Amino acid sequence: MDHLSDRRPYGDGTRAVRAGLPEPVKNEPTLPGPVFAAHFHLPGDVSGPYTYGRDTNPTWTLLERAIGELEAPGRPDVDTVVFASGMAAISAVLLSQARTGDTVVLPDDGYQALPLLREQLEAYGIHVRTAPTGEEAQLEVLDGARLLWIETPSNPGLDVCDVRRLVAAAHAGGTLVAVDNTLATPLGQRPLELGADFSVASGTKGLTGHGDLLLGYVVCRDAELAAGIRRWRKIIGAIPGPMEAWLAHRSLATIDLRTRRQWDNALAVAEALLDRAEVTDLRYPGLPSDPSHKTAARQMSGFGSVVSFTLPDREHAERFMAALRLVEDATSFGGVRSTAERRRRWGGDAVPEGFIRFSAGAEDPADLVADVLRALDSAGPGA
Repeated sequence: MDHLSDRRPYGDGTRAVRAGLPEPVKNEPTLPGPVFAAHFHLPGDVSGPYTYGRDTNPTWTLLERAIGELEAPGRPDVDTVVFASGMAAISAVLLSQARTGDTVVLPDDGYQALPLLREQLEAYGIHVRTAPTGEEAQLEVLDGARLLWIETPSNPGLDVCDVRRLVAAAHAGGTLVAVDNTLATPLGQRPLELGADFSVASGTKGLTGHGDLLLGYVVCRDAELAAGIRRWRKIIGAIPGPMEAWLAHRSLATIDLRTRRQWDNALAVAEALLDRAEVTDLRYPGLPSDPSHKTAARQMSGFGSVVSFTLPDREHAERFMAALRLVEDATSFGGVRSTAERRRRWGGDAVPEGFIRFSAGAEDPADLVADVLRALDSAGPGA
C-alpha cells in the first residue's frame, strides 16, 4: 500500500493529499469509493481482514491509515480506530481503559459533554478528579490515576498545558495519557510525538472541515491498547458509515490548505480585537500576548482556528451575532465557513453571558476582519 512513512520526509501538504491512498491499479480510481457492505463472502474458516460490517470495512481501513500518517508521520506501527463521532471516540478510551475502583483525571474546563461522561464514569464506580488545563494544574491531582485526560487547547477557553511535562509525570506514576487534539488538528499538534499514549479527536471539525459529517478517531502507539479500543467499538457498535468515512478521507486532501488559511484568519481576527474596548478576556494561543503563547509555541506548529472573547453582556453579544454577515451563528468549529456563537446559550460551560467562541473559516482575511469590526460597531450602545 502507499505508505508515505516508508519514504523520505514530506511536507504536510504532500502528506495530506497522498495519505492513505492504495497502490495504483490500472483503470481503478485513485481513491476507491465507499464500500457499502454488512457482510462479505466468507466460505470455510474465518480468515482475512473483512468479515462483518461492524468489525471492519475497506473504506475505514484507508481512512484509518490516512489519519495515522497525519498524526504520526514516519510511524507505520501506530494504530488508528475511527468512530461514528468524537464523543464515541472519547468514551471508548475512557470506558475501555478504566475499571471500577480506578481513578481518572479530567480537565474541569474542557468540552461541555465531559461532565456527562464524568457522571457515567462515577456510576460505574470509577473515581474522577478534575483540575483546570492552565499551568499544568492536573499535576496536583495525578497521583495514583489510571488515566489522565488532557484537552489542549481547551474548548472553549483556549488554555494550553505543557503536554511533555504532564506526560513525564504521568508515566513516572504508571498513568496513561490521552490528549484531545480536536482543536489543534494533526497539522497543528501531534500528541503522540509529545509522548501521549492516545491522540483522540472529533473528526467532525477541523480534520474534515466542511461541517457535513460526524466522525471521531483514536490513534495509539501501543497495539494492546489499540486492541482494547477496537474491542470497545465492536461491543458498542459506534461505527462510522462508509459514506462518512469516504467523505472524511476525501476532505483530508485539503487539510493543509484549509487549516493554514484558517489559522491566518484566526490570528487576523484576534489582532483586530486587541484594541476594541468592548472586548475582554481575548484568547488566542497565536497572539504573543496570550498567557498560553510560550507553551503553545513549544509544542504546536499551528495555533488553531478558534478565537474566544467576551462582550459586555448577553444583549451586546446577541446584537453582535445578529450583525455578522459572513459568519454563521452555529455551534461546532473548524469549518471552511466561519462560525461563531454565544456559548453560554448551551448552559454547559462556565463562561460569561457575553462569551463568544469564534471559528475562523477560509474567507479572504480582509473581508472577514471587516465583517467582525462592522458587527462590533453595530452592536455597540446606541447603535
